[in-house]
Amino acid sequence: MPSGVDCVTLPALGKSTDGVYYPRSLGVSMEDLIRIRSQTLAAALTSFRPDLLIVDKVPLGVFDELAESLKQLRSAGDTRMVLGLREILDHPDTVRQEWLDGGYEAAIRDYYDRIWVYGDPEVYDPVKEYAFADDIAKRVRFTGYLNPLDVEQNPNIDGENGVDEQIDVGLDCDQLALCVVGGGRDGVPLAEAFMRAELPAGMGGLLVTGPLMDADSRKMLKQLASTRSDRRVLEFVTDPIPFIRRADCVIAMGGYNTICEAVCLDKPTLIVPRVRPRTEQLIRAERFRSRGLVDIVHPDDLTPQALSAWLRYFRERAAVTCQRPDFDGVSRLPALAREALTCRRLGNEVDYAVG
Repeated sequence: MPSGVDCVTLPALGKSTDGVYYPRSLGVSMEDLIRIRSQTLAAALTSFRPDLLIVDKVPLGVFDELAESLKQLRSAGDTRMVLGLREILDHPDTVRQEWLDGGYEAAIRDYYDRIWVYGDPEVYDPVKEYAFADDIAKRVRFTGYLNPLDVEQNPNIDGENGVDEQIDVGLDCDQLALCVVGGGRDGVPLAEAFMRAELPAGMGGLLVTGPLMDADSRKMLKQLASTRSDRRVLEFVTDPIPFIRRADCVIAMGGYNTICEAVCLDKPTLIVPRVRPRTEQLIRAERFRSRGLVDIVHPDDLTPQALSAWLRYFRERAAVTCQRPDFDGVSRLPALAREALTCRRLGNEVDYAVG
């Protein structure tokens, strides 16, 4: 971590493939776990009294675990609060219903000075798609996509030429296909299809399973790799950027970070998006495909043969004209933070201009 940064780790929540939360490590009830998390958050936030608090995605936290902390911070009046949102949350009908059921608009009016959307409205505009109320929309600031290659944020990139030392992937090949499946909890079908796909001559395949894939699935994938001289499996890497840079193409699910990393590095990319329980990844992949940035295989159509066909195809196709989205998000954050810190609050009303 950079100087001046520390962290408080909360007891972990797990999330099943159907979207149900559970205590990931502790043998306690969900009620007890949320109480522990809520009290830990309140102790840390009210003691530290931050100038700026950035909350990810859910205005009141998972199961409203932030509600008491937000109330205390707003009462003290010293903290400006920002809700950070990925550009795409889910299908608009689903998001509107979730916001209605969760009372999210009321929470935003009560507590949040700004909403930062980490995306480009030319790709997807949640203000319009999710029909934000006018006073909620006025709080929105689009950062642009967060560029994972920002030199100050990524110590693996050399500031002079932007090229890291060539990483050894343990394969003797002319070209490398990289498959990444995020945390790996629901990435087994894609990982297995990749391990069973036929690679073009001279190509090797590297799979990163992610830290949340179950042990039996990792064992199965390693056994598949042991029968193929052109495959290798890694369980986890702390920074995927050097591996993506080394790769000639990327096959992945459609998470925000993965798509940004592959597109920023100009890698031919095939996305097999998650479609359940949320359609966020599918929507993002479709928007990026419409701009010539990625290809898609729907998970219902996923087979080793489909991956084999794409691996042959990407090497043979002509160059595609791409419409790159705004990737200046990291560089805009300091100015956005200054703006949030200087806005004035009068009761529940926000002065939307810089104070």
